[in-house]
Amino acid sequence: MKLKISEVAELANVTKRTVDYYTNQGLLKAERSASNYRYYSREAVDQIGVIERLKHEKLSLADIKKRLKEEQVENVDIHDLKTKIQELEMDVSEIMNILEKQGLTKETIRNNLSHESISLMQTLLLLLV
Repeated sequence: MKLKISEVAELANVTKRTVDYYTNQGLLKAERSASNYRYYSREAVDQIGVIERLKHEKLSLADIKKRLKEEQVENVDIHDLKTKIQELEMDVSEIMNILEKQGLTKETIRNNLSHESISLMQTLLLLLV
């Protein structure tokens, strides 16, 4: 469910200006529509509650941002990540078989990969180690 800034502000009991400020500070994430409106997920309301609570504990916004990032990293499901990586490995294997049947060599394929694709693959490999 996508919420407008006014809806988020009302649900979180803060001003629209506060929501805008938190977004600009990188504490909240918003999606932009084709007409450049910002839309927030329902989680943004909960996130504002956490931010407000930490502010009352006298944490700076920089410390709050750091803590929120740490919580996001902790919430990553490693098992789910490994499963997705295995699925990607199977997909790549299938694609390689198809390409080899068409007469393309691994060297030809490698030479046609973008630098971004190679970087992504290297990152995935690092996650597996």
